[in-house]
Amino acid sequence: MITFRRAVQIFSLILFLLLLTLAVLSTDTPTPLDLFLLLDPVLIALTAISARILAVAFIPAFLVLLVTLFFGRIFCGYMCPMGTTLDGGDKLFRPQGKKRPQTGKLSLLKYIVLFFLLGASILGVSFVFVAAPLSLITRFYGLLVHPVLAFFSNETLVLIQPLAEWFGMDTLMFMRITTPRFATQLFVLAFFIALFVLARVSPRFWCRNLCPSGALMALVSRKPLIRRFVSDDCTECGKCAHSCPMAAIITDDPHITLHEECIVCRTCQNICPENAISFNGVKVENTYEKKGLSLTRRQFIYSGLAGAATATVGLTGLNSVYGKPGPGQVAPYGLIRPPGALPEMDFLAQCVRCGECMAACPTNTLQPIWLDAGFMGLFSPALNLRRSYCSPECNMCGEVCPTDATRRLSLNERMWAKTGTAVIFRRKCLAWEQQKSCMVCDEVCPYKAVEFIKEPGNRVPVPQVHEEKCAGCGDCEHCCPVQNQSAIVVTPMGGIRMSEGSYVEEGKNQGLNLSIRPKSAYDPRPEGEDWGKGFAPGFEDDNSGGD
Repeated sequence: MITFRRAVQIFSLILFLLLLTLAVLSTDTPTPLDLFLLLDPVLIALTAISARILAVAFIPAFLVLLVTLFFGRIFCGYMCPMGTTLDGGDKLFRPQGKKRPQTGKLSLLKYIVLFFLLGASILGVSFVFVAAPLSLITRFYGLLVHPVLAFFSNETLVLIQPLAEWFGMDTLMFMRITTPRFATQLFVLAFFIALFVLARVSPRFWCRNLCPSGALMALVSRKPLIRRFVSDDCTECGKCAHSCPMAAIITDDPHITLHEECIVCRTCQNICPENAISFNGVKVENTYEKKGLSLTRRQFIYSGLAGAATATVGLTGLNSVYGKPGPGQVAPYGLIRPPGALPEMDFLAQCVRCGECMAACPTNTLQPIWLDAGFMGLFSPALNLRRSYCSPECNMCGEVCPTDATRRLSLNERMWAKTGTAVIFRRKCLAWEQQKSCMVCDEVCPYKAVEFIKEPGNRVPVPQVHEEKCAGCGDCEHCCPVQNQSAIVVTPMGGIRMSEGSYVEEGKNQGLNLSIRPKSAYDPRPEGEDWGKGFAPGFEDDNSGGD
């Protein structure tokens, strides 16, 4: 029989996956697609500190803390998709019948992690992506499970294709499911395999010992209004202590509850043979309490200082973007952030590396990076335009960002959110270097920023970029037929990144002239020009005409 808690867990996980799926499908919904990310207290609280901002969108996380203050860690036990996923892993990996260990000093690690992250946030550096549970679980399902399911779904379609052809099912015959590809997948896989295997040590090892959100909620739920109560009918059989997934019950005295560790799962109540356990309002005369394990003041300070020291090292590193750009700064070459991204330091302070924008990107160009922007930029999103282009008619990355590290823009504003400028490498270009007619970059450019001109000494027209018309979408880079590195590449030069204000106004002030040309307006060759001989492999000859 499915208990009420298990039903709520399943419903919450399905809702989380549904919202993530809708984000992947770029579907507009009345419910925020990043709802669960907005419920993570440590993710929101530390982002507010590191970015020095408070937003209305942060209210759900503070409501979760308020509920925790009165009712204990029910979010951990009922709604958290990370906890539900780990419960499923416990069923698979944990040996049956093994006694559950008591809370030990390992449970202090989550407080150390919390204050480490807090120390870094005070200096404006966000490391919350390393341990925030909702950020981690979104990456797991969005960047790992989603591509794997897409791959096997497409392979299934390939297998049943002969059967579909036999029965004349044309839709299945020609249906294909594109498999998105993401960097850092093996790291995410190894991380979660480790978490699942740790179930052999103790159930919910992450929640008990490492989760900073659990630590924050534990600090405010030491004396909740609704708490575990044990009546005098208790025979001290110890079944409740051995079954508690959080080791919140003292084995030597089952009357004693560590309320800050209790997730109100009611496992103890369901298993008690004497029906001696209930979860009610506080009954002072019969409530047994014991102060749980706690960090000393020195340990708090050391944890915070360690986080601040790590942040300082990151801020003073060679690849740090701290401070204003200028002579002598080593800026990351080719690092293109999503359209609407805040200025780099603000972006890194607010981005929680949840992967929601990457999973929602319909062209799969948004990718997590490793150390391209130094340690502080680890796992943050960037455009890989050789992989695919960034559609000027898409604003999903801003729509699903829970902390507004990428701004929510209307489609008109998004069109003016210039991410960079295309540059032609003439030594690689088929037209410039090999004098072969190639019109790909001009044909695919939605802004008409590429124009072909006649160059003295070259028998074919050659491309040039009008920088005032280029928004850095990367369609030219993605489609360039030159192998390996393309002959036309988008660089961060000229990109517009603002914390507030209109991109349209700023773009016009900078002399930009951005507009999307109708697809029907494309003319493949300059009127009256001789395209010459020697065409790129796979292209029509000069007498074919048409596009």
